[in-house]
Amino acid sequence: MKRLYTPLFAFIFLVACKSKKEEANPQQKPAQPATIVDVLVAQPQTISNRIEANGSVVAMEYVDLHSEVIGRLTYLNVPEGSFVKQGTIIAKIYDADLQAQLAKSKVLLDIAQKNEARLAKLLAINGVNQSDYDAALSAVDGYKADIAYTESLIAKTVIKAPFSGVVGLRQVSLGAFLLTTNIICSIQQVDKVKVDFTLPEEYSTYIKKGNTVDVLVSTPAESIEKATIIAIEPQVNQLTRNLKVRAILKGGKVNPGAFVKVYVSSSGTDKKSILVPTNAIIPDDKNKQIVIVKSGKASFVNVKTGVRQSDFVEVVSGINPGDSVVVTGVLFAKPKGALKVRSVKTLEQLKN
Repeated sequence: MKRLYTPLFAFIFLVACKSKKEEANPQQKPAQPATIVDVLVAQPQTISNRIEANGSVVAMEYVDLHSEVIGRLTYLNVPEGSFVKQGTIIAKIYDADLQAQLAKSKVLLDIAQKNEARLAKLLAINGVNQSDYDAALSAVDGYKADIAYTESLIAKTVIKAPFSGVVGLRQVSLGAFLLTTNIICSIQQVDKVKVDFTLPEEYSTYIKKGNTVDVLVSTPAESIEKATIIAIEPQVNQLTRNLKVRAILKGGKVNPGAFVKVYVSSSGTDKKSILVPTNAIIPDDKNKQIVIVKSGKASFVNVKTGVRQSDFVEVVSGINPGDSVVVTGVLFAKPKGALKVRSVKTLEQLKN
């Protein structure tokens, strides 16, 4: 009987161990389905050597005219929209009180000068103390200073055109009581205008003082005008990482404040480079990445970009001709994840 139970016990023990082993190794989950993507085969394309930027037209000189003193407006000469020469009187503030103060100071000065002259003759014959003469001379200098001060106040009541230019719209009326914050009118010098535009700091090597840029002017009809760079802001904007550039427009009649397109030449001739859609670039804190298909799986590579166009970006390094660049489904691709190519796109098909 003992021999019969021993093989039976061993069989039950083996079956139990196998059952526990099967429970310890549950059935594996099925593999994730491949992400469906469209690709672009990287090929060198001819790209323009011009960098496009947005710009604004700025008057060569511009000023809002204010009064330096408060008072009632007694004279106003604002020929709206007309040209005025430098020094033309635009407005005048009431100054009768200052004129009276000036006249009084001149009378006192005359008396002091006569007194000083008498004491000078007495001093020559030792008929008066030196201190008395010095006091009389000091009084003369004091009245002269009072007259100069009053004349400077009177000069501030007259508002003149600081330069030759076109007068804007009148903002006040004759007889108004003006504060120093009130704008009388504006004057702009528009025979020459400036164009301010910004470029990413990576293009700083393409802009130099004295270089010429093309400006697309839309008024009255579209035309390309030349502008010469006169200044570059030395500090990069910390928010946008852009450089501000200023150029003088050589021709064209453009109103200040108008929007223009600026084209900066990056080299002498056009060049061949690999272009990819802007949405194919994955920005990162430190790098820019592109997803390419390798052996049916997603491979994330770091790239360096160059000239940016409206729809595409130049890839300077990181990918090679013939690489399959993922252009749709980029956000769903995972490193080394399976990819299924639905179609191969061309640059023409990817244009917005």
